[in-house]
Amino acid sequence: MTAGTTSTTAFVTLADLLEQLGGIAPARVRFRPVPGAATEEDMLAIHDREGRLYELAGGVLVEKAIGLRESYLAIVLSTILWNFVQLRNLGLVTGEAGMMRLMAGLVRIPDVAFISWTRLPHQCVPTEPVPDLAPDLAVEVLSAGNTSGEMARKRQEYFAAGVHLVWQVDPNARTVEVFTAPEQSTVLHEAQTLTGGTVLPGFTLPLQELFSKLDRRGER
Repeated sequence: MTAGTTSTTAFVTLADLLEQLGGIAPARVRFRPVPGAATEEDMLAIHDREGRLYELAGGVLVEKAIGLRESYLAIVLSTILWNFVQLRNLGLVTGEAGMMRLMAGLVRIPDVAFISWTRLPHQCVPTEPVPDLAPDLAVEVLSAGNTSGEMARKRQEYFAAGVHLVWQVDPNARTVEVFTAPEQSTVLHEAQTLTGGTVLPGFTLPLQELFSKLDRRGER
């Protein structure tokens, strides 16, 4: 993982801060503790006390944008990934509460992630709540609260930390944008097939199989 720190540069107004964070809504920024002064301990304490998930970027706590539909799709994808990974004993697959310290002062929570055994100390499941690691694959399922600027910032951080592959899943457009670099991507549509590339050789997923789960209905 690339060493380094991340921070929000000095901001004078709330507008400055929101712009640095990718143009997100003000309601997602936690103001107690004061932006710029928040710590991982604050992040974990809020989760324990309130059950709310925050990411930490340069001393600023930003609430994770979530939704039931997006969570459901992430669970479906993580299950498919886990079946592939478990059969081959490749590593771990984590879900939308899996906090990771990408760099000093930067904690992100991918909706789904694959971490190979070689990236894990002693090749075992970490016991600390926020391990110091970057996944091989990070998946972000877009929610209504996400902005293009926020996602661009996250991609920059992921790849700087050593992530090799980012999948950006759009439930509304029913597409997956596959990033191999922060600004290098291919958009796959519902009729196409997602592959694991060099990160998960042999993995294939017809996207119709994934997105069709959004159309499920109970018996009438």
